[in-house]
Amino acid sequence: MKNSRLIFLLFLGAIYMATLTSCGSDQKKDEWEWEWEDPVKNESTADSLITDKGWMLQTGFGELPEYIRVYKSAGVLQNKQAVAYLAVADLNSATFKVLGNASGYHTPNDFYIAGKETVILNGGYFWAGASLSLLCRNAETLCANNPSVSRQNGEFIYYPTKGAFAEMKNGEFQVDWVYSVNGATYAYPNPADNKSGSTPLPQPSATFPEGGSVWNAKNGIGGGPVLIKNSIIVNTHEEELFDTASGVGPENNHPRSAIAVTKTGQLVFFVCEGRNMTQGVKGLTLSEVANILLEIGCTHALNLDGGGSSCMLINGKETIKPSDGKQRSVVTAVAFY
Repeated sequence: MKNSRLIFLLFLGAIYMATLTSCGSDQKKDEWEWEWEDPVKNESTADSLITDKGWMLQTGFGELPEYIRVYKSAGVLQNKQAVAYLAVADLNSATFKVLGNASGYHTPNDFYIAGKETVILNGGYFWAGASLSLLCRNAETLCANNPSVSRQNGEFIYYPTKGAFAEMKNGEFQVDWVYSVNGATYAYPNPADNKSGSTPLPQPSATFPEGGSVWNAKNGIGGGPVLIKNSIIVNTHEEELFDTASGVGPENNHPRSAIAVTKTGQLVFFVCEGRNMTQGVKGLTLSEVANILLEIGCTHALNLDGGGSSCMLINGKETIKPSDGKQRSVVTAVAFY
């Protein structure tokens, strides 16, 4: 009888120890799962809108800071075959730069060799080695947007307020329609409502268009058109005179470059391939680029020079195939690291 009682007590003890071991194991498992899942949750919180749209995180561009990520598009964007990349940086940690000067040619690789910035994207428009787009560095405007555009063989001269993307002095990132006059650059809540073929509007000033104010930028790049403003697609290619006569081809398929910021505080560089450098990949229209950037949560976005100029480097490595067959020499670029 004593032996039976002893066996029974030993059996109860074994069950108790098994229960403790099981509880301890579950607790450790919970702790391990929390530690493992936390970084994934952080990345998902920041970039879920990107990955939800089929963009795939890339790891083939060498070592990147934890606050910079690179994504490649799915094979189809906007119902077209596509090769496109996003470089995304958390603005709490990244540094934004504008590269180049008012004149002087450089390939994106030249810019990379000079500064070793992690991500480099071609910048604004240029002609004959001189920038046609605004360039602002350390609160100094080194070059203004081209002040006038002629149409109909010079019959009409327009003074468009063109787009600029900037890190403002207060630390915010945004796009504006700007114009430089008498040594000052003004930003406007809406562009001057010019349109090719219509009577040109007056030259912009401190009072025209309505609501203008001094543009308080720290670092900025010009281009155009503005694609997104305050989370609304605007695509003001007509008002900025980026019409069919401009060579930008707003409604045609081309390689494209754009810069944007998201509502969650991320800086985004976008580039897409075109002109059949990869068979069947023709490129995108401006409207399609705007749609893509809005879908991933961009609140402000500016189109940059495209076509053969489109090129983005990650740690000095090309993303898309430039449509010239090689990197085009450009005048300006943007970067972050």
